Formats: sequence, structure tokens, C-alpha cells
Amino acid sequence: MIHIKTPHEIDLIREAGRVVARAFERIAPYVEPGVSTAFLNEKIDAFVREEGAIPAELGYYGYPASVCISVNEVILHGIPSERQILRDGDIVTLDLVAKKNGYCGDAARTYLVGICGERQKRMVAIAEECFYNAVSLVKPGVRLGDVCHAIEETASKHGCTVAREYTGHGIGREMHEDPYIPCYGTPGTGPVLKEGMTICIEPMIFEKKNAVRVMKDGWTVVAKDGGLTAHYENTLVVTSGGYEILTKLDDSGKDEAI
Repeated sequence: MIHIKTPHEIDLIREAGRVVARAFERIAPYVEPGVSTAFLNEKIDAFVREEGAIPAELGYYGYPASVCISVNEVILHGIPSERQILRDGDIVTLDLVAKKNGYCGDAARTYLVGICGERQKRMVAIAEECFYNAVSLVKPGVRLGDVCHAIEETASKHGCTVAREYTGHGIGREMHEDPYIPCYGTPGTGPVLKEGMTICIEPMIFEKKNAVRVMKDGWTVVAKDGGLTAHYENTLVVTSGGYEILTKLDDSGKDEAI
């Protein structure tokens, strides 16, 4: 069941979203060569708790860290480790859910580490382009299939593929709520967007083929062909005239009457 949020609930999700956005802003200077992914996890955990929130991924179905950290060919659910040290040319995704006052905010960012080539920069840019092309369609009356189709269409234009097994989702009191929002879709199909829906749109793209395998830890999902991956996500609310992104700190989060 898709839950339409009240204005009060949206305010609470907005505050949780700001915690996520501030955590990303604060972690950015630490994403550099020589840093372990475990160190980034510790920093993110501290930033979230300083805001009076909790890192909702910690313990979720047994997940052992406060933020998913996925490097290069890892598309999602990477587990932070003292042994994984970032190097020049890596791209690393941080996927964070913060819960505050009973409501969640969720977003993902893929960072360039140190000196990166055009290949790495291209992947990060394509993931963001997929997101913004999809979200530009969001407004009441639009079907989710149109939004999802825009993700795959954008990725395909650049010769990339999208995740099939993993999706975006609704969000609120729970990290994952209805509706589920794939990175592909058929125009004119799917649930109709309504004012007050809170959703997470999250393009997960592959440089090459989108076949995946799950590592022995039961969490880490990697591209089978070893190609680069990138992931970009925001929490947003459907408004009367379009949408508002709830996990950004600047004015680009507001986009009415598109």
C-alpha cells in the first residue's frame, strides 16, 4: 500500500533528509586516497548521531555498518573495512539512511577519489543525469513507468546498463515502503504519482553489462564483468506542482511547476 504523507510527516522526512545531506557535505573532504572505508563509516556514524538521528542501515537485516560503501565494480551494499583503502582513480558510493523522530531520509552519492580519469568522471555524471532526467517528469498524474523508463533510456544513450534486481522505493517511517521504483519501466504503466507521496529514485548504472553476483558476505553486490558502477539517489516528495528533493541543502532541491 502506498501511503500519502501528511504535511507534518513530510516535515519530519525533510528533517531526516537534511541529516543525510549534511552528513554527505561533511564527509566529502575525507573521501581521499589513503583513507579506509571503515574510517568513512565511523565518521558518517558520528555525523548522523550528532544530528540527533540514528544510522538506520546499522543492523538492518543484520547489515553490520552505518552506511553502505561501494567501490568501483561494487554496485551496492558494500561493507566498510579497515583493509579497503581508497586509491587515486577509485569511485566510491556512500548510500546512507538516517532516521530521526521516527522517519527516514535516504540518499546515495558516488564520489571521485583523488586523480580520476574521464572514464570515472563519466560514470558519476551519467548516474546523476539519469536521476535528473527521471525526476524532471515527477508531478501528480504521471505514471511511475514513465519516470523509470527515463532512467534506462538515459543510461542506454551513453552505452550503459541499469540494475534489474534492485530498485528505488517509497520511504517514510520505514526505510523501504511501496511503491518499488525500478531503474527501467514501460511508459504509461505503473502507479500514478500523487501529491504527498515520498519516494526514493536511485539510478544504479553499470559501465558494461548489468549481470551481478553477491559476494560470500551475503551483502556486497558486484558487476560480474568487473566494469565500473555508479549510484545516485535522493528522497523526494511529490508536490502540487512537481517535486521537492528532501536530501539536498541548496535551492536545487525545490522544483515546482516543471
